[in-house]
Amino acid sequence: MALNQAQTQPGMFSGLHELKQRLLFVLLGLIVYRIGAHIPVPGLDPVKLAEFFNQEKNGILGLFNMFSGGALSRLTVFALGIMPYISASIIMQLLAAVLPSLEELKKEGEAGRRKINQYTRYGTVVLALFQAIGVSKWLIAQQIALQGGLPFYVVTTVSLVTGTMVIMWLGEQITERGVGNGISLIIFSGIVSGLPSAIARFFEQLRQGEIQFFALIIVTLLVVLVTAFVVFMERAQRRIAIHYPQRMQGRKMYAAQSSHLPLKINMAGVIPPIFASSIILLPATLAQFFSNSTSLRWLSDIGLSLEPGQPLYILFFALAIIFFSFFYTALVFNPKETADNLKKSGAFIPGIRPGEQSAKYIDGVMTRLTLVGASYLVLVALMPEFMVLTWHVPFYFGGTSLLIIVVVVMDFISQVQAHLMSRQYESLMKKANLKGMNNPVRFMR
Repeated sequence: MALNQAQTQPGMFSGLHELKQRLLFVLLGLIVYRIGAHIPVPGLDPVKLAEFFNQEKNGILGLFNMFSGGALSRLTVFALGIMPYISASIIMQLLAAVLPSLEELKKEGEAGRRKINQYTRYGTVVLALFQAIGVSKWLIAQQIALQGGLPFYVVTTVSLVTGTMVIMWLGEQITERGVGNGISLIIFSGIVSGLPSAIARFFEQLRQGEIQFFALIIVTLLVVLVTAFVVFMERAQRRIAIHYPQRMQGRKMYAAQSSHLPLKINMAGVIPPIFASSIILLPATLAQFFSNSTSLRWLSDIGLSLEPGQPLYILFFALAIIFFSFFYTALVFNPKETADNLKKSGAFIPGIRPGEQSAKYIDGVMTRLTLVGASYLVLVALMPEFMVLTWHVPFYFGGTSLLIIVVVVMDFISQVQAHLMSRQYESLMKKANLKGMNNPVRFMR
C-alpha cells in the first residue's frame, strides 16, 4: 500500500508542478504586456498628449484607451492594443461563412486552422499598418509630435505595428502554454490596470461634491447586483431531456437511461461585446485620425456621431452585439451535428423524431436562448452609458468592462479546476491500475 502511494504521488506532484508553471507563464506574459504598455513611442510631447486625452477621456478614444490598458493615452508601443487582431479575426470568420474555399479549410482540422490563423495574422498586419499611419498623421495634426516628416512616420508606424504583433504573439503563447484564453486575459489585465485610478477619480469627484453620497451607494449596489446577474446568466442552462432506450452492446445488456442536453443561455460568452466594440472603434478612430484634413471634414461628423452616449453609437452597439451573439453561437454550435450524434448513439428527445425533426427542435430552442442571451448582453453592455449620463460615473464601473472581468475570471477559474480534476483523474486511474497489478487473485484468474 505504501508502495502504491509512493508510485502515485509523483504523478500528482507533476500535475501540480505543471499547473504552477502554466500559472507562472500567464503571470510573466501579463507582466511583459504591462511593461510594454509603458514604453512610449519616441518623438512625442508628453504634456500635450496628456492634456488632449484628459479632454477626450469620455469619448471614443477613452473607450479605445480602456481596451489598450491605458497604452493609447501614453502613446506607447502597445497603443493599438489587440483590437486589430480582433478585427481581423472577425473579418476572417465572416469570410469563412461566405467563401467556400475558407469553409473547406475549416473542415481540414488542425492544418486548416493553422492556415486560417496565418491569414488572420496577415490581416492584422494590414489593419495595424493602416491604423498606425492614421495615428502618425493625427499626432502631427494635433501638434503632439515634436517633429513631423517621413522619419516620424516610419518610426511611429513600425513601433505601433510591431507592438500589436507582439501582443498577438503573446496572447497565442499564453493560450498554448498557460491557462485560459490569452487574448481575453490581456484585455482583462488592461481593464483591471485602470480600476485603481478610476476608483480614485470617483472618490475625488465625491470629495469635491460632483457626485452625491447617495449616488455612491446606488453605484455600489448596481455593481454588486450586475456582477451577481452576470454570474447567474453565465451559468444558466436550458436542459433538454434525452432518453437512451434499452440496448445490447457486445454481450452486455444496458438498461434504458435518461439524461439531458445542456444548452447555455449565453453560449457566445464575452465575444459579442468585444467584437461589437472592435467594429465600432475601427471606423470611429479612423474618423478621429483623418478628420483634420480639409477634404475629409465629413469624417469628423461620423466620429462625433459614434461617440459613446450618442444615439447612433448606442443603436449600432446594440445591433452589433445581437448580430455577433447569433453569429458566434452558430459557429460554435451546430444543431444538425448534435442531432446526428444523438441518433448515432441511439438517443432521442421525448416526443421528437430523431434526425431532422430533432435538429429543428434543438435549433428553435437555441434561437430563443440566444435571443435571451443577446438581450442580457445588450442590457449589461449599455449600462455605463446611462450611468455616465446620470451620475458621471467613471467608465470602468459597468457594462462591457465589468462583463469582461467577471466572465474572464469565471473562465480562468473553471480552466484551473478542469486542469486539477484531469490530474486527479489520471492519478486515481494509475492508483487503481497499480492496485490491480498487486492483486494476486487477478493473476490467478
